[in-house]
Amino acid sequence: MTVARMSTTMTIRLEEDVKLRLDRLADSTQRSKSFLAAEAIRAFVENNEWQVAEIRAALEEADAGDFASEDELAAMADKWKVNAH
Repeated sequence: MTVARMSTTMTIRLEEDVKLRLDRLADSTQRSKSFLAAEAIRAFVENNEWQVAEIRAALEEADAGDFASEDELAAMADKWKVNAH
């Protein structure tokens, strides 16, 4: 079963060369400029949401003092054969 998604309209400003490239890409892929722009924005938002969530989780771990011990660091260095000193 597919879920119907509502859409909304948004106006954006693009540099002229980016718009021309989008025009060419739309022609080449037989997709609308709107579809390509919406897909690009969706991917950008998903990626940045993920990054922000990971940063927040890392900050919570750091605030809780959840750091690797000296032994854990040494084991990791041995595993990757890196001189950590």
